[in-house]
Amino acid sequence: MQTLLADVAELVRRALRLLPASDGPDWASTPAAVWRPETLGGRLMAHPDIDRIRMDDLKCIDDQKAALARNTRQFLAGAPANNALLWGARGTGKSSLIHALLDAFYPEGLRLIEVDKLSLAKLPDIALTIRDLPYRFIVFCDDLSFEADDPSYKALKSALEGSIFRSSENLLIYATSNRRHLVPEYMSENEQARFQGGELHQSEAVEEKISLSDRFGLWLSFYPFKQDDYLSVAEYWVGELSRKFETEAAWSDEARAEALRWALARGVRSGRTAQHFARHWVGSRAIG
Repeated sequence: MQTLLADVAELVRRALRLLPASDGPDWASTPAAVWRPETLGGRLMAHPDIDRIRMDDLKCIDDQKAALARNTRQFLAGAPANNALLWGARGTGKSSLIHALLDAFYPEGLRLIEVDKLSLAKLPDIALTIRDLPYRFIVFCDDLSFEADDPSYKALKSALEGSIFRSSENLLIYATSNRRHLVPEYMSENEQARFQGGELHQSEAVEEKISLSDRFGLWLSFYPFKQDDYLSVAEYWVGELSRKFETEAAWSDEARAEALRWALARGVRSGRTAQHFARHWVGSRAIG
């Protein structure tokens, strides 16, 4: 019975693919969409709220910005380009950089599709949906990580090495993660490494975990900010927010000292922490 239901669902899914996508996004005016899973597959829905971030708003990650922008320009030009994994410390601009790319390259035909981890198995369906459209799409999966037995892990691995993305010239995958290899790593797995013929061979468990991140052709690393970098970002956002809300919350020695205390209390120096501090500093002075 289960097999019959699965066959019927697949037949309906194939039939629906032949119908015009009457409720799909109008990509001429839609910068981004989100994939919504449904009983018989899923559909793309226009993203209701786009957080506009400019490339110039992202400070102290110039190398990462340049590398990802160059890869995206290649993609938009129809030249070879890589799927990208942005990994590293939290709050350092990984997701914001992808949003900024959309802001920078939207006029050139770049569009964004946000997909959550549970929908990764539907990547081939998404690729089929947008295959013939005259735009270039980044499929964006934010804060991607897996547990060791997570089935989504193998779904993404299969999709990245399958033929579907080699034939979908208008689609790339950009993912962010706090983990370099996307899954937990344990000391016991490294202890299973062995030497053979003078060469180091990783254990099968380590090789399995590395194999997914290896399928992203471009790796970009993000690190916690140095103190001077953190303070420069905080000063930038204090200035930006002060102008926007027309307050007198200028950067000063007092603001600098408070920004350091703010980061110390949170145990992290990052662009996100600096922006949160700026909101606190400017907002508290805006109300007097």
